[in-house]
Amino acid sequence: MLDKVKELIGDVKAFNATTKEEVETFRIKYLGSKGLLKDLFAEFKNVDAELRKDFGQALNNLKKSAEGKVAELSESLEGAASQKSFYGDLTRPSEPINLGSRHPISLVRNQIIDVFNRIGFTVSEGPEIEDDWHNFTALNLPEYHPARDMQDTFFIEQDPDILLRTHTSSVQVRYMEENKPPIRTISPGRVFRNEDISARAHCIFHQVEGLYIDTDVSFADLKQTLLYFTKEMFGKSKIRLRPSYFPFTEPSAEVDIYWGLETETDYRITKGTGWLEIMGCGMVDPNVLKNANIDPTKYSGYAFGMGIERIAMLLYQIPDIRMFYENDKRFLEQFKSVL
Repeated sequence: MLDKVKELIGDVKAFNATTKEEVETFRIKYLGSKGLLKDLFAEFKNVDAELRKDFGQALNNLKKSAEGKVAELSESLEGAASQKSFYGDLTRPSEPINLGSRHPISLVRNQIIDVFNRIGFTVSEGPEIEDDWHNFTALNLPEYHPARDMQDTFFIEQDPDILLRTHTSSVQVRYMEENKPPIRTISPGRVFRNEDISARAHCIFHQVEGLYIDTDVSFADLKQTLLYFTKEMFGKSKIRLRPSYFPFTEPSAEVDIYWGLETETDYRITKGTGWLEIMGCGMVDPNVLKNANIDPTKYSGYAFGMGIERIAMLLYQIPDIRMFYENDKRFLEQFKSVL
């Protein structure tokens, strides 16, 4: 390990760059949050006691060498840039170009994906125009099942039924058909329901649904995953699960997070209870596993789903869901500072 550090010191000293991009790549490689130095410092505890002093000194030398090289090359490149013509590129725009911003739905979607990526969930996507099997029947919602009334649907044609998907659970069915357990995936995407548009509801919205299937998966695993998500997403560490009903999970639950009652807004959005519903979840119904050709006697799993707009409205205190779709620049420009 000590020889490896010494070899890296030699590489740092020999490194040269002609562009700022190369310097930044070098900095990330050695000094970034996931860089070589962080990994090497993490290995320090595994080094034999008699070698720790030399190993520590070598690590510090490597760090100083990398920082010095970054500073040296950055200064050199800045000096070279300043020597260019005073007027620079005469073809550049005469006025500053206004920077745009990501849409708040995209910002929250990326945050949710990042949280679940950290615990091994992949991202899966599927078509927005679906057939009856993937959107309903395979999810334990056979024809004429009364639970279909829970999702007012835009049908494109009938016989066979073709429709705009009402949830991203259809992506999970397709994923199970094409992949064998263990399965750990989230399915973000746009969905459609024939609902009246209001401040709290829209005929178009976005969901993220998660699915985990393996041997010996329990409800405790589900609760721990959701607790991790709420801590990372909201900084809140208290949740509760209330019994509910979903055709494709059994048992099923609604997930509430304790939002608190510190401000007038807290009282309003939680209706004075301090608790706020954020998603639904449950253990995957064995019939769903059978429909995807997965043996329910061997495998079990959990699923959960949440609306991205609802999460965004909570995080950014947005009072009306219609604001996401009006393309009002005054609204969207508020998110320029959000990374």
